[in-house]
Amino acid sequence: MAINKPTGDNARKGAVKKRSQTKTTIVGASGWTKRDTKSGEFIAVKKPRKAKKAAKKFKGVRLEKTKAKKKTAKKKKAKKR
Repeated sequence: MAINKPTGDNARKGAVKKRSQTKTTIVGASGWTKRDTKSGEFIAVKKPRKAKKAAKKFKGVRLEKTKAKKKTAKKKKAKKR
């Protein structure tokens, strides 16, 4: 879990653990969905305030890697060897 000390400064110290977020399309506009990494359960969705505008990301939550990003990362590792 993230540490929230000292209280009253509205700042999180560290990342939110056991959570990830992915970009989704909601009624033609892009939004963000937060997911529990252990169970894969969707926890929350950030929808855009106005139609056809992008929503902002969740703060302190890591991004999920897409399949395309995983493939390019494997290729880069193979080239280094």
